[in-house]
Amino acid sequence: MASMITFSHLTCSARSYAQFTPPPPPSSRTLNKVRVFAQFKATTQTPTPSSSTAINNNKNNNKIDFSDPDWKTKFQQDFQARFRLPHLTDIFPDAPPIPSTFCLKMRTPVDRDIPGHYSSDEDWHGYINNNDRVLLKTIYYSSPTSAGAECIDPNCTWVEQWVHRAGPREKIYYKPEEVKAAIVTCGGLCPGLNDVIRQIVITLEIYGVKKILSRKVVQNIHLSGGSLLGVSRGGPGVSNIVDSLEERGINMLFVLGGNGTHAGANAIHNECCKRRLKVSVIGVPKTIDNDILLMDKTFGFDTAVEEAQRAINSAYIEAHSAYHGIGVVKLMGRSSGFIAMQASLSSGQVDICLIPEVPFNLHGPHGVLSHLKYLLETKGSAVVCVAEGAGQNLLQKTNATDASGNVVFGDIGVYIQQETKKHFKEIGVHADVKYIDPTYMIRACRANASDGILCTVLGQNAVHGAFAGYSGITVGLCNTHYAYFPIPEVISHPRLVDPNSRMWHRCLTSTGQPDFI
Repeated sequence: MASMITFSHLTCSARSYAQFTPPPPPSSRTLNKVRVFAQFKATTQTPTPSSSTAINNNKNNNKIDFSDPDWKTKFQQDFQARFRLPHLTDIFPDAPPIPSTFCLKMRTPVDRDIPGHYSSDEDWHGYINNNDRVLLKTIYYSSPTSAGAECIDPNCTWVEQWVHRAGPREKIYYKPEEVKAAIVTCGGLCPGLNDVIRQIVITLEIYGVKKILSRKVVQNIHLSGGSLLGVSRGGPGVSNIVDSLEERGINMLFVLGGNGTHAGANAIHNECCKRRLKVSVIGVPKTIDNDILLMDKTFGFDTAVEEAQRAINSAYIEAHSAYHGIGVVKLMGRSSGFIAMQASLSSGQVDICLIPEVPFNLHGPHGVLSHLKYLLETKGSAVVCVAEGAGQNLLQKTNATDASGNVVFGDIGVYIQQETKKHFKEIGVHADVKYIDPTYMIRACRANASDGILCTVLGQNAVHGAFAGYSGITVGLCNTHYAYFPIPEVISHPRLVDPNSRMWHRCLTSTGQPDFI
């Protein structure tokens, strides 16, 4: 019985920070000095912090009195409360747990006609303890002037922060034969969507779920790009979506999407709680821009960086083969320049990398065009890599938005191409400018090996989280380990490139570009 359905894009932007009594924290380790994350408010053109210290300026820090000798303990308690995972027992305290049907030592049901009746194996040590935690950061910054320093207080005090380890639990809160699961993919295409869909279905089958597409349907979908379910933007309101869940008897919803989609998933979770529906809503971060907070990377990013090499190499060949050739490549990245930065660093062929987080001037003695003239005089050619959200302050603003409510950006790549041609014509210098935009070619690719592994594990852990009774959470790679996060903690704003980070400094070392201000 096929019960995998798709809903239109989740448009609600509501989010909440529920306060809970935190579980006992892990005991302090002797692991030497760890640091925490910094958060900056996302804007279309993000200014560089005024000092070299990146102080964590989220709303919770504003409540902290750093002169209080117990501020660190209070900060950790607040962190544990914010990162407690919402659970079905919050709404249904008497919900009985049952032994997990997920055991890799015994894969054959005792009774094939009754899903989920597996031989128990108490000796299998493949389960995750509910008190297992993952350390959020592993770098101790001894000084606020250290490159990329991420500090909570002005003294860069070391504070341990722990998040919940992802994986299968020994006790579950759903009987597999009663599970009716749905998967929705929202927003634009991204390499790896089919990989995640496939692994969710396969893992649900291992638990004993029958009301889902079969393995035969999804067996080879990861060998091609796109999404088996299709993608869309815009759609019905949260109330209508939850009505549909209730009417169809859906009790597990897996939502693949970015920040906006996760905001909608969190709103669905809250509405289900309000209606006292036993539904687990689990997010899987899908953003090719790699702009989800707290996570090492999101699926599709590695593939995008790899595929971008083809465009950059083509631009280099075009530029290098022409007299005074200039190749301009525009890559994805609305608010975050991770793809442009890492593609530039990886290729070794880029002379100028422009990202949304670092302002730049196009004209003037210190502008991009002046440096291009220098490159033509010294190298004979140049390659520019620009993120789509970079330099939006140089373009005419519009009030247009897409179906997801995102502001429609001006085309910075075309603008740079046109201004470059115009500039060199005005100064009487020949320049052969070629422009490449590989956006849709990259989005439609199948996932590479790295993303394939990431997608597989994310899909598995999404199902483990649902069966464990969690809801309103998302799963991601944190400090090389997989962890669960409450959705509100990862959607407050996009993750951004820190202009004082070592990775951006490495990119600048590779390109050799100056400041364009």
